[in-house]
Amino acid sequence: MKRSLGAKTLIYPTPVLIVGTYGKDGRPNAMTAAWGGICCSQPPCLNISLRKATYTYGNIMDRNAFTVSIPPEDMVKQADYMGLASGKYEDKFAIAGLTPVKGDLVDAPYVDEFPLVLECNLIQAIEIGLHTLFVGEIMDVRADDSILGDDGMPDIEKLKPMTFAPVGGKYYGLGKLLGKAFSIGQEVKKR
Repeated sequence: MKRSLGAKTLIYPTPVLIVGTYGKDGRPNAMTAAWGGICCSQPPCLNISLRKATYTYGNIMDRNAFTVSIPPEDMVKQADYMGLASGKYEDKFAIAGLTPVKGDLVDAPYVDEFPLVLECNLIQAIEIGLHTLFVGEIMDVRADDSILGDDGMPDIEKLKPMTFAPVGGKYYGLGKLLGKAFSIGQEVKKR
């Protein structure tokens, strides 16, 4: 029997996403978010959920664009810092020793040191409650050669992305390969 834990934001894993925006003054900003993921295949879209109180919320509303950079495990300190401070008061890129790069297709910066980046134009903002759900159409995915596999696509074992555990507020790396999607389930079907 399963025990009720109540209505909570518990789902595992949650991603560690670094959301890049420009402020009204044109200064690059980035914040860490864990509420987000892919939400549509065609057009390719992702979503992030932010509180109105964040500096990034206002930046997205002003510019209608944002980026999502995926930090690797070995940059956990920098990724965590981006969620501790407000870009309204600090130059988080300079303090974290990271480099902002202007997106090629959207009006938002990304983190050069993070090997996987998605450039997004805002197509919808939905107020849900404490958070606003931002849906961004993915205009481009940019990847460092160092994380690409033989097929020219990002290799998760080379990227080594982080995940966030909401209970206890901890970061984790990913585990071992369990099987090939859309394939391993055939073993069940054959029974």
